[in-house]
Amino acid sequence: MNILVIMIFIAGAFLVQMGLGFLQIKHFSNSYAELRRIGKVAIGKKPGKFRAGTIVLFAVSNSGRILKAQKMQGVTIMAKVKDLPGFEDKNIRTLKEEDLVHCNKLLKQAILDAVSNYKTIMSGGVIPEKNSLFKNMMLKAERTVAIKK
Repeated sequence: MNILVIMIFIAGAFLVQMGLGFLQIKHFSNSYAELRRIGKVAIGKKPGKFRAGTIVLFAVSNSGRILKAQKMQGVTIMAKVKDLPGFEDKNIRTLKEEDLVHCNKLLKQAILDAVSNYKTIMSGGVIPEKNSLFKNMMLKAERTVAIKK
């Protein structure tokens, strides 16, 4: 009987997490769509494995001027997209680490990722897909097996 209660509790927690995750993605999508109506959107991210992850969105004009900036930062699915003041009317191409003194470390890294992504796309390049934790583990295992042969 106790196992059944534990299983029901775990299933309930999973469903709550799934529902809250859906709401977070919906909120992010709405924010992205709002920025997309203003201009191009540059996105930067600094995923957190055991600490807060950060996503930055910049609505950018054709000349590279930042029209609106938003961020989503947090550890849990309760993180929301919020305005990021201090970047309006700056040019995304000329943002440097010195312009980010008022930002925390993860936010700086996400902003610099957005700048890099913007420059790559605008120069006709492609942003390489980063491997997931599982993919990195698989690649490491393959290299280990290959070395032993």
